[in-house]
Amino acid sequence: MAPIIVRNVTKKFGDFAALDSVSFEVEEGSFFGCFGPNGAGKSTLLRIMTGQTIATAGEVSVLGLDPAKVPLEVKRAIGIVPEVESPPSYLTASEFLHFVGSVRKVSDLDGKVDQWIEFFDLQGSKGTLCKDLSKGMRQKLMLSAAFLHEPKLLFLDEPFINLDPIYQRKLKDYLFQLKDERRTIFLNSHILDMAQKLCDEFIILNRGRVLHKGNAVSMTENGEDLETVFLKLVAGDGQSS
Repeated sequence: MAPIIVRNVTKKFGDFAALDSVSFEVEEGSFFGCFGPNGAGKSTLLRIMTGQTIATAGEVSVLGLDPAKVPLEVKRAIGIVPEVESPPSYLTASEFLHFVGSVRKVSDLDGKVDQWIEFFDLQGSKGTLCKDLSKGMRQKLMLSAAFLHEPKLLFLDEPFINLDPIYQRKLKDYLFQLKDERRTIFLNSHILDMAQKLCDEFIILNRGRVLHKGNAVSMTENGEDLETVFLKLVAGDGQSS
């Protein structure tokens, strides 16, 4: 069974349909991208798949589990980087990672925490309260928390946001490593040139509907990059980005 299956998912807020009959599957070991302009429904879709909100209609399976019925089981099995970084303000950076690792029963927790603090150059901030960290530091902390337990399935919502070019490149290289290890990754991103290099398959969302499903190689084989194709599709759907 595919680790992610989404069938005819609709999500309404009153009369507004944030998602409208969205369907796709993500194969094991693939790097799957979800692209769309602001308000397309990307984050709503991710929250449904990770058990943070419930679809109005349709079916979702994540690692064989229904996130609407067993959200805690789904959250235990995956790694999540939300669009808005939100580590607890009353914990230090180090305390937050140790808390996450304890909940997830990570072995060699001190070593794993030290590994990610070093990877993201957080040594000087590990004793700083999360509320006093910069946006970039909080983003690094949320990424560290998602990677800490080495999940087989990752959901990343704009993971490159607030990172400077050095750490965007470092994160990209690490994601390539995960890709080589055949981990399954679902990515929401606006950085299409980087996403094109990472993703095997993708969907383009606009106004809650899937405009296109495919892979970057076939879609860009005429020489156009993913960003150009994306802009044409969204503009053709009656809404510019």
